[in-house]
Amino acid sequence: MGWMMMILIFILLFLPDYVYFENSSSNPYLIRRIEELNKTANGNVEAKVVCLFRRRDISGNLNTLADSNMELCSPSPPACNKLLTRLKLGMRNLEESKQPPLTEQHKHQLKHRELFLSRQFESLPATHIRGKCNVTLLNETDVLASYLDKEDCFFYSLVFDPVQKTLLADQGEIRVGSKYQAEIPDKLTEGESDNRVQEKLETKVWDPSNQLKDPQIDQFLVVARAVGTFARALDCSSSIRQPSLHMSAAAASRDITLFHAMDTLQKNNYDLAKAMSTLVPQGGPVLCRDEMEEWSASEAMLFEEALEKYGKDFNDIRQDFLPWKSLASVVQFYYMWKTTDRYIQQKRLKAAEADSKLKQVYIPTYTKPNPNQIMVPGSKPGMNGASGFQKGLSCESCHTAQSPQWYAWGPPNMQCRLCASCWIYWKKYGGLKTPTQLEGEVQGMSPFTRNEGRAKLLAKNRQTFILQTTKLTRIARRVCEDILQPRRAARRPYASINANAVKAECMIRLPKATKTPQKSKLVPRQSLATIVKDLGKSK
Repeated sequence: MGWMMMILIFILLFLPDYVYFENSSSNPYLIRRIEELNKTANGNVEAKVVCLFRRRDISGNLNTLADSNMELCSPSPPACNKLLTRLKLGMRNLEESKQPPLTEQHKHQLKHRELFLSRQFESLPATHIRGKCNVTLLNETDVLASYLDKEDCFFYSLVFDPVQKTLLADQGEIRVGSKYQAEIPDKLTEGESDNRVQEKLETKVWDPSNQLKDPQIDQFLVVARAVGTFARALDCSSSIRQPSLHMSAAAASRDITLFHAMDTLQKNNYDLAKAMSTLVPQGGPVLCRDEMEEWSASEAMLFEEALEKYGKDFNDIRQDFLPWKSLASVVQFYYMWKTTDRYIQQKRLKAAEADSKLKQVYIPTYTKPNPNQIMVPGSKPGMNGASGFQKGLSCESCHTAQSPQWYAWGPPNMQCRLCASCWIYWKKYGGLKTPTQLEGEVQGMSPFTRNEGRAKLLAKNRQTFILQTTKLTRIARRVCEDILQPRRAARRPYASINANAVKAECMIRLPKATKTPQKSKLVPRQSLATIVKDLGKSK
């Protein structure tokens, strides 16, 4: 029983797991994917993780882009219970997937389940892990509402670049829908002739019913390899890359030589004499080289470095490391490189390195009280941040007035709080269960809060104050009006005014001002009834 209790209070982590990291007691958890578990010199465990971002972590413009790439259309009357999700950037096609209709609250909560994958790595201490979660790539056949029914379940479909501040579609999704299906022509009836030009539809590269026998074809292939070896001996660049005879013979035995030989037989109607003369024309033997021979050793090293960094993302490999190579050349080199001893050697080294690293770790459950707790059950009022909170305040999310535990949330002067269940929801999903104006202010960058709502919220935070000037300041405005130039200053509200210089000049002019006092300008003030009448006319 004691052994079982020990298991219950630990979190077992494997590679790669999606986990919650806590970097702040008041902010939501960070969601990360563990790539490596390393042990530091002092015995602590650090996790090398991939960063995933929430909607609250990206700018408002990118939130708008994410909304436009996954906008929810209302169900049409003839096709009830259908949710059509249109993705612009070629991301996904959900035109034929049946989705149940979602309420506004469900749409709001569904945005909390959406994450954005990135290629940013960071190292975090394993002691900050607060639990495990599940993150999947959104499939065209997935029911969006099913993510709301599962606890700790998230999805992603876009990749966020923190440096370039861009959102791109993730590659590798399954394409579903009539848009991606082949158009199959009708079957020909019996006796109907096919009027299509076969030469335009396909190219014949080999005829299995040729007049040559298999031993004759094998002999011709041996001759083609010998010609290829002799051609490499005559080529200066090949003699440098393959200085020995057995290296040249091995290069000549690659598939590119065999493909050229069989293509030569096909073009000469399987006439061995003509095919032999084609292999060795007047200018010398034909040299056929594939990507393994075309690439230099330095280019191969760059490719291995890029493959270690980006994996099999050939677009990024070509763009950042090998821009002078074509994408087809990079892909062909990868699959040829996998047949070499270099690949097998690196695979063994990675396997040995992976065996020496941690594959799993036990993390104890975090049981320390949160500093945002307003009152711990059984404690006296005023402890743990409870001082100053008014009685009778309800939860900002579910508006309940009863909870076994309350947590301070939002700006301190607002005195907002969340119940226990809404606090867990806030920490895990980074939002409230119901949309509120205050949620946008706490998030800082929220696309859901309008400017009018923010103005009302800011007005609630402001405190009333009165600016009362001294008599000397009021006198200086009149005496030094030529220096102050109030009309000019009003047109430039951000230009600073040297008040000390104005007051000093006022003290010099003040005795002279008593001899010739300033004439006050009397402005007739209208009655209140006239002002109300004018306001009514303006409306």
